[in-house]
Amino acid sequence: MSNYFGLSRRLLAAMLLGAGSAGALAAPAVSRLTPPSELFASGNPNPPYIARFLPGQRFDLQATVRLDAGATLKDFQFSVDGVATRPAPDTTSVVTTGLTLPKDVNAAVVSQRAFSTLKTGVHRLAVRATQSDGQTVTAEGNFEVVALERDGRPAKNIIIMLGDGMGATHRTAARIIGRGYAQGKAKGLLAMDSFPYTGMVMTSSLDAIVTDSSPGMSNYVTGNKSSNNQEGVWPDDTADAFDNPRIEYLSEYLHRTQGKALGIVTTADIFDATPASMAVHTSNRGNGTGIVDQFLDDRHLTGLSVLMGGGRKWFLPNGDALKADGSRSGQPMNGSQRDDRTDYVLPADVVAGWKASPGKKDASRDLLADFQGSGFAYAHDGAALKTAMASKGGPDKLLGLFAYSNMNVAFDKINKRRGASTIVDDYGFPDQPMLDEMTGAALQVLAKNKNGFVAMIEGASIDKQSHLMDTDRWLLEVIEFDRAVLVAKDFAASHPDTIVIVTADHECSGASIIGASTKPVSALRDATSAPGLAAQRDAVVGTYQAAKFPKYTMEADGYPSSTDVDYKMLIGYGANADRYETWLANTTPTQDSQQPFVGKAPLSTYPDNPNVRNAKTGFMITGQVPGDQAVHTATDVPLSAYGRGAHRLSGVMDNADVFFKLAAVVGGKR
Repeated sequence: MSNYFGLSRRLLAAMLLGAGSAGALAAPAVSRLTPPSELFASGNPNPPYIARFLPGQRFDLQATVRLDAGATLKDFQFSVDGVATRPAPDTTSVVTTGLTLPKDVNAAVVSQRAFSTLKTGVHRLAVRATQSDGQTVTAEGNFEVVALERDGRPAKNIIIMLGDGMGATHRTAARIIGRGYAQGKAKGLLAMDSFPYTGMVMTSSLDAIVTDSSPGMSNYVTGNKSSNNQEGVWPDDTADAFDNPRIEYLSEYLHRTQGKALGIVTTADIFDATPASMAVHTSNRGNGTGIVDQFLDDRHLTGLSVLMGGGRKWFLPNGDALKADGSRSGQPMNGSQRDDRTDYVLPADVVAGWKASPGKKDASRDLLADFQGSGFAYAHDGAALKTAMASKGGPDKLLGLFAYSNMNVAFDKINKRRGASTIVDDYGFPDQPMLDEMTGAALQVLAKNKNGFVAMIEGASIDKQSHLMDTDRWLLEVIEFDRAVLVAKDFAASHPDTIVIVTADHECSGASIIGASTKPVSALRDATSAPGLAAQRDAVVGTYQAAKFPKYTMEADGYPSSTDVDYKMLIGYGANADRYETWLANTTPTQDSQQPFVGKAPLSTYPDNPNVRNAKTGFMITGQVPGDQAVHTATDVPLSAYGRGAHRLSGVMDNADVFFKLAAVVGGKR
């Protein structure tokens, strides 16, 4: 509503301004001013200041000017604190086509790229636009430049351990399995539990109380709110997914000012929202070809030195790419999903302002060869990763691609190593490294940079399996993630100029620990022959003292011998879709639509979604949300910190505030 009333107020002012013009029926108006502010949206000049920056951090200025019918834009000028900005050559633009506004709206989107200021404090931003008949309009907003605080010695390295979708329940449940309880006391702590400072993080995005992973991650590393599905940008009124107004990432800022390297490690497809939100600027998190190309093309801006995860499908040249006319070339498929429709070409003002690579729509690009040609060692499986790291102390740059899309989850990877399952074989990638192994390799490579690094290590399928309400699989994902946390903690212990934070981009599914089964696992299996509330809920679910203390046996590899134990822990969901529940581990995972061969056997034989999975053996639990999957929640998430400057990361904070706390820990330009 504030946007509506703010716009109405400005439209009225513009009409009054133009009332003296002979024959004028309307007047130009500014319907969007970026960076976003409450001053522009509602007229409130006071905190909270929506847009906040470090001294010298770069960001775009943009406005949407609505013109009279038949009029054109004659001129525009941005100013800060009453002083006109001085854009560098070729860093401004006026866009009047390809807009997402209603067809009857005559408008121009005006931009100035890569603005920055060193002066701290609150600044007044204004845009003045003149249309072809001489009528003008002025709109105002504000932003804050935050003084870079310093105390003590600066940190050299930042490690962000990101458990995607990991709320407090996910951490507690993993502790119960991994450490056990004795008369109400935990027998041990997770690695993330041992961090000395803990806070709570508010996770909302620019446009909703419930975030998706794109702003959930990018808010941490830009200091600013993005809208859902957008990465490192603010929303605009153009259809182009790669021309939105940008905010400089922490990786870009620290590479430009301190020469730091960037490392990205994930168990997801590397185009996914969280890894992309460390380095790529786009308003569409689904534009995989352009996202992955930017990782390499703009490495001079980010310092990218390590990139590991799934996503090989974006690196392979696509001889069967979809053409503009809807036809295909008919060449054999190799798993590639490169597509011109998801590729990128940047406008000239973005290239000039940000010194970014212009991009090219090229589905036939061999991105894997391009990475290797740029000096990246390539590991295609776990064995190759070990070989790469054993040679001469490891490479200076490292690319690891261990699946076509998302990597298999720890539940299935560890069972393959134990010889108990061949699920990973069905995907064609039997030898995938565990996250702790990837983390150790990444830190070994990044530590070679004398100026330090920023690393993001993601346990991605905590979220993905929580969406699917596959309890046993997300539980092992948290355990796998915590083992990676221990690697990061050990690195910081031996490199005391390092800060490590463990947090989440949001909570997923509203997971909660209900209690535990009152039955042995054999009785749970028997109940699947006559499923229903009486047999599988009323006779099984133990709450309060009936839950007792579930006991799991941990193997030498760090994972439970089985999650199907007698009197096992039971998990419920507060943001769930419909599902059939048996309380038993699912034999196979649910289908992953991002896999290129999901429509072929054996992947096509997996259950489509949770509301058909176990339909003949489980009892139906009706969900609170539509669709096939559980959803994210707006619940605050824990953040734990260890190492140099970790004391700054405590208390209740907004996700965007974490950016400024990390910047303070590493200090200013050296």
